[in-house]
Amino acid sequence: MVSGYPHWQTIPLRWKDNDVYGHVNNVVHYSLMDTVINTWLIEQGGLDIEAGAAIGLCVESHCAYHSSVSFPGSLRVGLRVAHLGKSSVRYEIGMYAADESLVAEGHFVHVFVDRESRRPTPVSGKLREALEALQPR
Repeated sequence: MVSGYPHWQTIPLRWKDNDVYGHVNNVVHYSLMDTVINTWLIEQGGLDIEAGAAIGLCVESHCAYHSSVSFPGSLRVGLRVAHLGKSSVRYEIGMYAADESLVAEGHFVHVFVDRESRRPTPVSGKLREALEALQPR
């Protein structure tokens, strides 16, 4: 498997992910990035998306497409943290087909804010530890 990502998640493609051209539509790639990131934050970082004091807002995202895939199948999605600031984090994501060919790669930036005031809040505790674990060593 391709190295450089501390965390991997396999995500099955669905029939509805294909567009009229017979390949996975570009918006699906963004959804997969969001899914892998938030799964990590909830399961490893203890992020409470329904009632927690802090929430992560996406302030930037980008995806570069390298090859086409389609249903049926799945993607192996690699996740790492490229930068961890006081209240923000920049993730890098790689999406790979079963043959390990690169399908797409991108980045996603969260700024963590107070749920009520929407002002930046420090990333701390279990959440910071989970994000630090995604930094390349």
